Amino acid sequence: MSDCLFCKFVAREIVPDVVAESEHSLAFRDINPQAPTHVLVVPKRHVENAGELAKASAEELADLVLLARAAARQDGLVDGYRLVFNTGAQAGQTVFHAHLHVLGGRTMEWPPG
Repeated sequence: MSDCLFCKFVAREIVPDVVAESEHSLAFRDINPQAPTHVLVVPKRHVENAGELAKASAEELADLVLLARAAARQDGLVDGYRLVFNTGAQAGQTVFHAHLHVLGGRTMEWPPG
């Protein structure tokens, strides 16, 4: 999708701070971190949200989660980390390309919002 920021990251038209990459996914540091470690993991193929990704390809969804795990381990998050999908505007999704937030490096509170 030509106007999608994350598609531009995947195509390297804009170069993000890449943490890890796999066949189907790209992980990079969030430009507005909400925790000491805040990585976004996106499918390389444009899919609007997590629900659509799960419906379209269980393999790509699994790849996304496994790359999130690898990124967390690479950043030394051995005591735990949080994975978050915001799906839809009401949930706080602002870039409409599915992305998984990997948050860690501090104690996470509950409820989050």
